[in-house]
Amino acid sequence: MRIEWLGHACFFIETKDGVRIITDPYDPTLGYTPIPYEADIVLVSHDHFDHNYVDGVKGKPHVVMTPELRTVKGVSISGVELFHDKSGGRERGKNIAFIIDTDGLRLVHLGDLGHVPSPAQLASFGSVDILFIPVGGFYTIDGAEAKKILAELKPKIAIPMHFKTPVLNFPISGVEPFISGLSNVEVLDRSWLEVDAYTLPKETKVIVMQYRK
Repeated sequence: MRIEWLGHACFFIETKDGVRIITDPYDPTLGYTPIPYEADIVLVSHDHFDHNYVDGVKGKPHVVMTPELRTVKGVSISGVELFHDKSGGRERGKNIAFIIDTDGLRLVHLGDLGHVPSPAQLASFGSVDILFIPVGGFYTIDGAEAKKILAELKPKIAIPMHFKTPVLNFPISGVEPFISGLSNVEVLDRSWLEVDAYTLPKETKVIVMQYRK
């Protein structure tokens, strides 16, 4: 499986069978490069411009915006309905955290999660191999809250997202408060990584990717 960070909460995921998944596509006015890829599946965690720009995705993808379990091109997709804030959605609405099962891996994309989920909500994710987690704060959980979730879920790989970068004019933090104090962190000099079920680390590893330029 190949995973590429396009920017913000948007990732391009290609399975070993060539199924192409894009998460939370952004409007390029955000500052990141327009999405260059065709997709078979697009996941939209919530209906905000920096996460729902489906028109910017090439091809004729199957668009998923609800949490019901479904299988698309052999990929199992379900969701957990959470919130974009700490007040039950009253400020910013609901947010779907998507669970993707494919290639013998379980991927969880938390979207614009705005609160630390309850123990029951966290348990609904099961055993997580790869976790995409927002860390920038203000609109989402911050680095300290993300660490709490990391400690509970214990994913094999955690990929931070939705943090301040040079092209993003949002009042959010960079990735540093999240990775500060964590022992197993790798900062890549590229936007992509390849992973499979046989080479996962035994303990949680945080991998910081560069956004695609």
